[in-house]
Amino acid sequence: MRSKLNFLIGVSLGRKVKTKWFVVTQIILLVLLVGIFNLDIIIRHFGGDFNEPTNIYVVDDTGVSYDLFQQSFLVSQQNLYGEGEELYKIEQKETVEEMKEVVAEEGGIIVHIIPSDKDVIEVELLSKVTVDSYAYAALSNSLNSVKVVLAMNELGLTEEDYSKIMNTVTISSSLIDENEKTEAEGTEMIMETVFPLFILPIFMLSLFLVQMIGAEVNDEKTTRAMEVIISNVSPKTHFFAKVIAGNLFIIGQALLVVGYGGIAILIRSLLAKGGATTATFFDEIGPIFKTLLDSSIGDKMIYVLPAAIILILLTFVAYALLAGVLASMTTTTEDYQQVQMPIIIISLLGYYLGIMAGMFKGSIIIKIFSFVPFISAILCPSLLVLGQIGVIEVVISILIMVLTNYLLIKYGLRIYKVGILNYSSSGLWKKMVKALKQ
Repeated sequence: MRSKLNFLIGVSLGRKVKTKWFVVTQIILLVLLVGIFNLDIIIRHFGGDFNEPTNIYVVDDTGVSYDLFQQSFLVSQQNLYGEGEELYKIEQKETVEEMKEVVAEEGGIIVHIIPSDKDVIEVELLSKVTVDSYAYAALSNSLNSVKVVLAMNELGLTEEDYSKIMNTVTISSSLIDENEKTEAEGTEMIMETVFPLFILPIFMLSLFLVQMIGAEVNDEKTTRAMEVIISNVSPKTHFFAKVIAGNLFIIGQALLVVGYGGIAILIRSLLAKGGATTATFFDEIGPIFKTLLDSSIGDKMIYVLPAAIILILLTFVAYALLAGVLASMTTTTEDYQQVQMPIIIISLLGYYLGIMAGMFKGSIIIKIFSFVPFISAILCPSLLVLGQIGVIEVVISILIMVLTNYLLIKYGLRIYKVGILNYSSSGLWKKMVKALKQ
């Protein structure tokens, strides 16, 4: 039996790997990851520059507004974008007409400040393209501040009076326990950066696994190759071969993607040394890892990662078993698309719950979902990092997944043995129930 099982696994893997489409897919994945990791360098190479500031040309007909506007705009820019971000460069010009041609060719914004008897000043904005909402907000805040200062000067109010009126309230926020602050920062960092990158591949690979096994079983049934195979091996051996081969392929594909990511990081580092960019990938992600290591989250990773890996592997096996059982009862791809909808719905539910786990802090329902098979692989690691569940709950989820796989093997085999040579498309669910009773 072992030799036949190994032979079927090899044949199944060969059908997936020894194809031109597999090679093309790997090349596309590699190029895609390299492109994503080096997107800013590519854009700069073709003439784009993320760091090049937008020119703002100020034509001040009042004679006193430019300095006020410049100071106020710098403050507004820091409030909107943070310190150190110089996204706009301000220059004073004499007339609007001389700058229209420059802006029409090179881009930028003309701010024309005009004195007004009614409203102190009026402003005209001229640009090649529509001013984005953030720039407009900064400009609007700055110009309103200029208007207020000019109006107060007309009324004879002093700078001290202006400061008292216009200064915002200073609010300081701190936690009594600084360790709690560091842990909160680390948890937020993981939920915003690490887990989205962790959850999406699991979701995509699980769907790919279900589609792949279903398509392979249906292909063998459609071509009548199934009759030849089952005449030489038992349905049990064939079933396990599909499950094992599918999981080996998925795990191998995941490792390849990790390898492609490493190549992309290496290429970015080499380009950084060559002057194409100012920072390597490691320089950019360094603050993230530093925040994690300074918090207690780093200690949690010692048991979070093994638990997550075990749950993922058990879940992949469960998806493969369920896909094989459902595919055995169908004869066409269209029939299989219908019966696999519950799997897709469960996967989507797990994906969105994993992404939004931080929003349900303290919820009993989210904890209950962490024990649900197929969902627990995505949800448990998130809740464990957030501190909403403990190691005991994760162990229970692992045991539930083991029990789920046992039941799928025990009762799924009954359905598989009956359905694998059944070519009727009618009464799928009735046939499954009947097979379970036998």
